[in-house]
Amino acid sequence: MLHDRVLVSTEGESGERRSGGGIVIPATVAIGKRLAWAKVIAVGANVRTVTEGDRVLYDPTEKAEVEVRGKDYVLLRERDLHAVAAERLSEGHTGLYL
Repeated sequence: MLHDRVLVSTEGESGERRSGGGIVIPATVAIGKRLAWAKVIAVGANVRTVTEGDRVLYDPTEKAEVEVRGKDYVLLRERDLHAVAAERLSEGHTGLYL
């Protein structure tokens, strides 16, 4: 049971980013506290704010990595999520909430 935990996958989430001028900044560059996006794979019974398929913003330093059937996942508490990007919101909303 996951209870208040969220299982996320970081596959497909590139750590690289681009500056305003188009310069590629590698994921290994340390710029203070950098948050990361991940896709929700499974949620516990007591999780209220996210569902499977949502993208969540979390702090990579506060994570527990697990391996399930040969794939790597990250296990987070719901309270450790900083933001949620959800497709299920109606038009006119930003799709992000805290």
